[in-house]
Amino acid sequence: STPEGYYDLIFMDIQMPVMDGYEATRRIRAMERADVQRLPIYAVSANALAEDVKNSMDAGMDGHIPKPVEMAAIEKVMRRCFG
Repeated sequence: STPEGYYDLIFMDIQMPVMDGYEATRRIRAMERADVQRLPIYAVSANALAEDVKNSMDAGMDGHIPKPVEMAAIEKVMRRCFG
């Protein structure tokens, strides 16, 4: 287990072999730690329809970045999170 505040930002892949990114995000948000409620989590997925973005937000993510990932999208998220 990592100490609270260890992570500043998570880029969450949606399609993973054991658990999808939606479930992983729900589990992170459900942890009994103060930091996980404000920790920015952004979906990264080739599925970029409005429904996919909604599913990301419903799972507790803060945004959605479509694949193929462009550096400008990463920079935009980092500016939003860190100023």
